[in-house]
Amino acid sequence: MIEGHGDDLYRYDNIKMNFSSNIYNGTDLSALNAYLCTRLDAIRTYPEPSAASLEQMIALECGISPDEVLVTSGAVDAIYLIAQTYRHEGTCHILQPTFREYEDACRVFGYQESEDGALCWLCNPNNPTGDVLAAEDVLALAERHRLLIVDQSYEDYTMAPLLRPADMISRDNVILLHSMTKSYAVPGLRLGYATASPAIISLLREQYRPWAINALSLEAGKWLVQRGVTAIPDLPSYLAETQRLRAMLNEVEGIEAQDTLTNFFLCTIRQTTAAQLKEYLAHEHGILIRDASNFTGLTPHHFRIATQSPAENDALVAAIMNYVLN
Repeated sequence: MIEGHGDDLYRYDNIKMNFSSNIYNGTDLSALNAYLCTRLDAIRTYPEPSAASLEQMIALECGISPDEVLVTSGAVDAIYLIAQTYRHEGTCHILQPTFREYEDACRVFGYQESEDGALCWLCNPNNPTGDVLAAEDVLALAERHRLLIVDQSYEDYTMAPLLRPADMISRDNVILLHSMTKSYAVPGLRLGYATASPAIISLLREQYRPWAINALSLEAGKWLVQRGVTAIPDLPSYLAETQRLRAMLNEVEGIEAQDTLTNFFLCTIRQTTAAQLKEYLAHEHGILIRDASNFTGLTPHHFRIATQSPAENDALVAAIMNYVLN
């Protein structure tokens, strides 16, 4: 596991505005909190060994069968499970720059990187760039590799068309990963799931540990799926604010904010490093950004921003401008 994942809020004690995590910060979780308070006795007994009740609910929502869903302790848990299950394949291809855990999971289980590797890992929408690959291009990758893993954790943070679980389960070499953590803005609960053909899910389930999902996470997951409310109430407006923020940053001398189809995007700073900018913003303004230099293929000058409220976005731009000018 790498150090410096966003969100590393735990390293600081004075942060007022957090641009480091890609997860939307404005979600009202009060109703979920109140519900969980009524379910605290669930910790007195073991949870379901395989989260079957939540898998059934997700399957119904996706229009697929429960044997085509595997709930995991966050999408990262599924990443390591897949790498473990297919370790005999030996080779992988990772489209970089992207989420580091694909690379780390493959390293743990002894894979060698190759452009024609057996396993192909794709983050779509991609973290940290915010790019979205078209469906036909994604499926073209499936034709070239033994197994294609498409991490769609940010599927609720874009309006671009993505692959649907119901359309993919007939394929015997495609796994879609989904993040309830991100869809519902509950990163502390660690909830995700994989959708794939029954044969693939069965193979993964054989390798998966029992009681991976704790009782309160299971209760929360079922409550969230039943209500079907995602983290972002007005996605078009939120993405429009992302473009406004990008435009403002591109007006700052020495800053370049890249294109995106999501709520987050990469930036570069020319005259200093992202690490230096991050420390300045954190200590002088209580603002946290993501130093993106530890993504494979990026440089010490890259940092990542996730859009917050208009007022917070204005404050970030003013703070960066002050840093650049001084």
